[in-house]
Amino acid sequence: MLLVFLGKETTSGQSPTLYATDRDSYVVQGWIVTDPDTLALLDLPQGETTVEVPPRLMTHLAKDGLSGEVANAVPPIVHINEKGNYIIQGSVVSDAATLAQMDIPDHETCVEVPKKVMALLG
Repeated sequence: MLLVFLGKETTSGQSPTLYATDRDSYVVQGWIVTDPDTLALLDLPQGETTVEVPPRLMTHLAKDGLSGEVANAVPPIVHINEKGNYIIQGSVVSDAATLAQMDIPDHETCVEVPKKVMALLG
């Protein structure tokens, strides 16, 4: 999968990042969700996981033709936590060649979300 960098929201060594792909999808890199209360709310199918990202990361969708504004908190946003951050659900990215294109700290992971699903946010 080829990644095209759309934007990053870096604060204090944290680096949620958004990429467009050559597969009509987006890869969302964010913090691993570890909060037990949040995890208890989710019913994740096999092969899917979640990441936590600040809302401003979604503004970078505008660089790929979407509005960049979240008007509808619908899946892939499956929860908004007490900090106001989005919990995004998507397919686990496990392809070594794809992961090699990113710098992912140990406290982060990434998910792939189809463009047609991400477009429902705007």
